[in-house]
Amino acid sequence: MQRVKTQYLAGFIRGIERIGGFGGKSDILAQNQVYAGSPDHYKVTLKRIRETTAQNLMNAANQWLSDGVYVLEVQPFPQYKAISTNIDRTKLPQAGTPPDVKFPELQRTVLSNGLKIILAERHAIPVVNLNLLVDAGYASDQFATPGTASLAMAMLDEGTKTRSSLQISEELAMLGANLNSGSNLDMSSVALSALKANLDPSLDIFADVILNPSFPEEDFKRLQKQQLDRIQREKSEPLQMALRVFPRLLYGKGHAYGNPFTGSGTEPSVSKLTRADVDKFHQTWFKSNNATLVIVGDTSLNEITPKLEKLFEHWKKGEVLKKNLSDVEHQPKSAVYLMDRPGSLQSIIFAGEVAPPKANPDEVAIETMNNILGGVFTSRVNMNLRENKHWSYGAFTVLVGARGQRPFIGYAPVQTDKTKESMVEMAKELREILDKRPVSEEEVAKAKANQTLRLPGLWETMAEVARSIGDIVRYGLPDNYYQIYPNKVRELNVSQIEAAAQKVVHPDKLVWAVVGDRSKIEAGIRELGFGEIQPIDTDGNPMK
Repeated sequence: MQRVKTQYLAGFIRGIERIGGFGGKSDILAQNQVYAGSPDHYKVTLKRIRETTAQNLMNAANQWLSDGVYVLEVQPFPQYKAISTNIDRTKLPQAGTPPDVKFPELQRTVLSNGLKIILAERHAIPVVNLNLLVDAGYASDQFATPGTASLAMAMLDEGTKTRSSLQISEELAMLGANLNSGSNLDMSSVALSALKANLDPSLDIFADVILNPSFPEEDFKRLQKQQLDRIQREKSEPLQMALRVFPRLLYGKGHAYGNPFTGSGTEPSVSKLTRADVDKFHQTWFKSNNATLVIVGDTSLNEITPKLEKLFEHWKKGEVLKKNLSDVEHQPKSAVYLMDRPGSLQSIIFAGEVAPPKANPDEVAIETMNNILGGVFTSRVNMNLRENKHWSYGAFTVLVGARGQRPFIGYAPVQTDKTKESMVEMAKELREILDKRPVSEEEVAKAKANQTLRLPGLWETMAEVARSIGDIVRYGLPDNYYQIYPNKVRELNVSQIEAAAQKVVHPDKLVWAVVGDRSKIEAGIRELGFGEIQPIDTDGNPMK
């Protein structure tokens, strides 16, 4: 009873504070028949609370809770019974015939200023998605300061010559449209999703952001600081630490892919960026002949082309710098780079090399081989390190998307005391797929089913269709690549996948990068004899 009164008093005081404090007036308090402004009101109320007894509460309950208004209704479950059926429930049902895979036909045109247009019509819903792909991306930083592309694209929608950032946001919200911008390794993009009914005003904002960004100084300083903070965060998280240094280890300093895969740059490089630098990025790379506009949705070329001609009529062609995507040689022998993260409970293991570009005649076989080796959950690497050894929550091999030679990376976050052993198992899996344990018919069948049966669901959304068209643009694939893709997968055989493994996997020429507690893992790694061990800092610079 005392606890109840104490809680009641505390609640009473909080309530008084919420309605203006002691001394204010309240209709709620006036219901106590004591004038709320009276100096004695609160003293009387608190005195009554302190003097309340259990019997008082019981009397109040009998008075106010027993007037017959409360009604309890009980609804019993109906009587169910099984119906007769000839279904055999001891067996799983047979899967039906999978739906046909159909990638939409691509329609192309070129505006008078050289801007390339690709359209895939989808009329199921009244929405149009547009994605402008500019051939720039993080790789363009080789001509500027690392981190420029990322910062410039983050700033693109922060204001134009006629609209502030808030005006852009408010207008888009009123139109039910979304706009965003960003970069990946090869491309910079500006994307718009608009309702068909509001397409014209939405396109007006889209074109304004592309053609007339103002890069306000105040917003530049804010986003520059955010990018510096992002770099500091990346340099403290094991996976990001590896992603920052690995490109330089694979490609060297002069290559377009030699900067951090995160695209954020370095602290010294981003610190010296100015508003003029991001403006120069826009002037250098945003040329009509250096871009492709991908459109998916409820429109046609006849309808949208005149709109685009009018909006982009003043966007001019121009010369564009050529990024260095030249081929690099495999390492003559394996090497191990060790990055210290004191106190880390896990180690991040990267084992990588360069692989052929995506636009190669054996790509489908390479993709299938990778899925068997480490590309999906049931792959060899994951079943070994996660399911059998229990040393990792997930271990995989990845072909990183890139227009030029791609990184092929074996990746495993593992418990610290199993770092050495996990490297042994990773190396074993990479070797065995080449000779001792080549791919089996069963593995090939499973991989082929996974790659084809997922496609009808994958291409249900306009966003995924646009993403696949974006890959065609980015990697220079033929327009019918995804139309013939399912049959090319189905026609694969074991010998083709074995040949793909020989092209991609070179276990004696790997670049190993390990992030972890050096004091606990270095001795074991040295015992392996995988190659010369070089400790490096978070920027990839050699250490003693």
